[in-house]
Amino acid sequence: MPLYLVDDDEAVLDSLSFMLRQFGYEMTTFVSGLRFLEEVDLSQPGCVILDSRMPAISGQALQQELLTKQSPLGIIFLTGHGDLPMAVNAFRQGACDFFQKPVSGQALAAAIDKSMLHSQKAFEALQLSHNLATLSDREHQVLELLIQGKTNKQLSEALFLSLRTIEVHRSNVMKKLKVHNLAELAKYSQI
Repeated sequence: MPLYLVDDDEAVLDSLSFMLRQFGYEMTTFVSGLRFLEEVDLSQPGCVILDSRMPAISGQALQQELLTKQSPLGIIFLTGHGDLPMAVNAFRQGACDFFQKPVSGQALAAAIDKSMLHSQKAFEALQLSHNLATLSDREHQVLELLIQGKTNKQLSEALFLSLRTIEVHRSNVMKKLKVHNLAELAKYSQI
């Protein structure tokens, strides 16, 4: 999973890159938030470590842009100019962690691991939501009853449809949700 560092101070980027490589991470660095937005696929999971004070676009504005684009990227703030209200706001907006410079390598590595896990879960939830949005109203009804453990015959009786029509809807649900069996379908019960 990709790791990105965004800081306008190249010396900070170099020292962070060196430190994080000692923990086994490979990363891509950016000296501006605008370049990061231009070059990174924001729809994929990963982790971005942001400085708060940068020219053109601040770390907070970049975080807001990621929220607007529904990016699953996990966000960690690493700033030399942070305060409690800034940290609280970052967490309210979904940041995984917030550090003042300098930071210990172990603390940052633990935060990156946590952020990557958070990002993967967010990515999977977005994928599930996208898949659900492809279902018709009738397919949603079939899905709800399937999740409840109903058989095709019970679906047919509950929805006043022929067994063959239920089979077609069930097949469409499975294809659109990209699942192969009822066990895989169960993950949609949490949405």
